Amino acid sequence: MKKSLIVTAFISAVIGFIAGNAFWYLASPLWIDNVVEEKLSAELGAKPIFNGAFKDADSVHQGRGKATILKTAGGDHILRFTNFKVTNGPDLKVYLVQADNIKTGSDLTQSQWVSLGKLKGNIGDQNYTIATNIKIEDYGSVVIWCEQFGVLFSSASLQPAS
Repeated sequence: MKKSLIVTAFISAVIGFIAGNAFWYLASPLWIDNVVEEKLSAELGAKPIFNGAFKDADSVHQGRGKATILKTAGGDHILRFTNFKVTNGPDLKVYLVQADNIKTGSDLTQSQWVSLGKLKGNIGDQNYTIATNIKIEDYGSVVIWCEQFGVLFSSASLQPAS
């Protein structure tokens, strides 16, 4: 009897430990913000060629700010977020998507996309280098995507800069 009580207590402790860690991993981004403030070097001579405004995916996954694709004097492309804020979450990535006006996860999955990497922070100005082999004019949206759970957090349709 005493031995089964100890075994039950041990199993309960292990389950509680695992559940607590899972809860922290999944829920902590809801109250912990990751703020980034990257500058854009004036030496690059970057000129905006496309831009768009982030919009909410739904009432839980929200985003705002501006996405701008810049072309540097050297011909490279940079994606820049300004006044950016998105609901935080696990495993958030930045995607360039060929389709424009992404409203749902299926809009994204039915299109071609390329990952620019992990979202640096859910708040603040930040820069992402776009590989030289990517034809910028083939892409119509920038998306913040939770890769682990396949959830759209925010999107910005790109328009030619004026």
